[in-house]
Amino acid sequence: MRKTTKTFTLATSLALFALPAFSAEIEVKMLNKGGDGEAMVFEPAAVKAQPGDTIKFVPVDKGHDVVSMPGLVPEGVTEIKGKISQEVSFTADKPGAYVFKCTPHFGMGMVAVIVVGDAPANLDAVKNAKMPKKAKDRLDAEIAKLGL
Repeated sequence: MRKTTKTFTLATSLALFALPAFSAEIEVKMLNKGGDGEAMVFEPAAVKAQPGDTIKFVPVDKGHDVVSMPGLVPEGVTEIKGKISQEVSFTADKPGAYVFKCTPHFGMGMVAVIVVGDAPANLDAVKNAKMPKKAKDRLDAEIAKLGL
């Protein structure tokens, strides 16, 4: 092997092992009142992430939890569930849309959507999900903000 080829091979191998270093940590706050004046919100309520990114839900205001909604996460993803006023983190390994709710404030519209990757295969299921009107209206608005 020529020296140039060895150097290229070594550089490529090192770059592949360094990929996890490029993942981001995205913070989503659980709030009684958002920056736009809306009550009971995740902020931001719509997030675009890449596979390997860590999503961290932070209870800035007490009395909130975060729970993934069954059927509204990519296939094979196990339930993500926190307790009231508990910080919850997960690594978004699978591409797709992940919908979360705050159990006590779901009827008030406290929902969030995390889209991992570019074209969520489960987007139709998310868009057609049955939920309280306020939650559905917010979810639809947040999906629209992501341009989906």
